[in-house]
Amino acid sequence: MARKITSRNAHFQQWQALLTNRTKRQRQREFLVQGVRPITIAVEQGWPIRALLYDGDRTMSQWAQGLLHRVPAERFALSGELLAELSEKNESTAELIAVLELPADDLHRIGVGEGFLGVLFDRPTSPGNIGSLLRSADAFGADGLIVTGHAADVYDPKSVRASTGSLFTVPAVRVPSPRDVTAWLVEQRAAGTPVPIVGTDEHGDTDIADFDLTGPVLLLVGNETAGLSASWRELCDHVVHIPMRGSASSLNAANAATTVLYEAFRQRNRSGRG
Repeated sequence: MARKITSRNAHFQQWQALLTNRTKRQRQREFLVQGVRPITIAVEQGWPIRALLYDGDRTMSQWAQGLLHRVPAERFALSGELLAELSEKNESTAELIAVLELPADDLHRIGVGEGFLGVLFDRPTSPGNIGSLLRSADAFGADGLIVTGHAADVYDPKSVRASTGSLFTVPAVRVPSPRDVTAWLVEQRAAGTPVPIVGTDEHGDTDIADFDLTGPVLLLVGNETAGLSASWRELCDHVVHIPMRGSASSLNAANAATTVLYEAFRQRNRSGRG
């Protein structure tokens, strides 16, 4: 049985805070998702859904009716005006919004095997770039994304939207410092999977096309403005560059990562390890 929400009560204020307040998302362990594809993928991948919010005065599509029927979550019938306030700006009012449980930031969510391909984004400032990188990681077979340092939030609505659902298929883990990642890599190496750290930088020693990416590897992508931090650069086993021509001195961080991920995908397919 759905609960009706017709005023900006405590429930509504909590949901509204999830759109803009990272601290509230972390404290409540919740974030909002809207859009047919992202919500459908989240359900298919078994992400815990705590609540479904919908317009109680609107005729629902078969897709929305099906979700409300089969997904075990609290149901809230909002007025159209309130649902519009929770819908993302510059978008039409969402038919249905899902409140999802925020997963633990545990590096063991990322599986590591012989063909491991991971990406680490060092201090990204744009949530849209995080979402775009997740989409590329999904497209080219990466096993997970690690976001380190003081960074934009993986669960910011801009990141969730830019990922177009890939957030729910590629594990994304936030860690505060390189120390957490290096301890995890030591553990993987002790278990029999050596994972080299390969940084990307315009001044890297090797052309990315000449570097072997067919084995296990963790690719590092630096901050959009400052590039890789000194601490990460010191930890790199190798640093590669993307050859370019023209007047551009560098690529957008997400675009650079996409290029390297595609090169890894290409090499692995060519070698039969894809």
